[in-house]
Amino acid sequence: MQLPELARRFVLHFGEMGSRWGINRTVGQIYALLFISERPLNADDIAAALDFSRSNVSMGLKELGAWHLVRMQHLPGDRRDYFSAPDDVWAIFRTLAEERRKREIDPTLSMLRDALLEQPDSPAEQYAQERMRQMHDLIELATRWFDDIQRMPSEDVRRLMQLGGAVQKLLAFKGRVKLVASRKRAPTEQAALKAVED
Repeated sequence: MQLPELARRFVLHFGEMGSRWGINRTVGQIYALLFISERPLNADDIAAALDFSRSNVSMGLKELGAWHLVRMQHLPGDRRDYFSAPDDVWAIFRTLAEERRKREIDPTLSMLRDALLEQPDSPAEQYAQERMRQMHDLIELATRWFDDIQRMPSEDVRRLMQLGGAVQKLLAFKGRVKLVASRKRAPTEQAALKAVED
């Protein structure tokens, strides 16, 4: 199976990027090939297209399976396993984010929670614990936001991301509305307090 030049460049680039994201280069290339393939591929197809050994392909497919990034299926009359990437790119993004969270964020949160339960023995430890609390609170907030995003339908997530800077304008507008409302409410509240005092 000979890859067209455009596909070959994408597969090579994805392998390089994968190694920067903590994914083995081989695994990244296998995934890129499955992602752009029009049909499910078996291990022999993948090995031939990428010029990899069959054992490297098997290990790569096993890792992708552990990340829930490939679907395995069987074709009628063929005993081999065939693999494909999910069709929905948003589902792929969500899966990647969730798996990275399990491997990287959750252990960090767990370590920070344990550290915050300890009694500091010195001012230096107290300072360090306060810094850890700040980090914990930020990660916890981001994690809750991530959970909310994960529950949203893909189309809503896409629309939210397309808003971009408009979200900041909306929040600024909301702040101005609150300020105006509090100024209008202030004289009424003052009168009520005066009436109670009298």
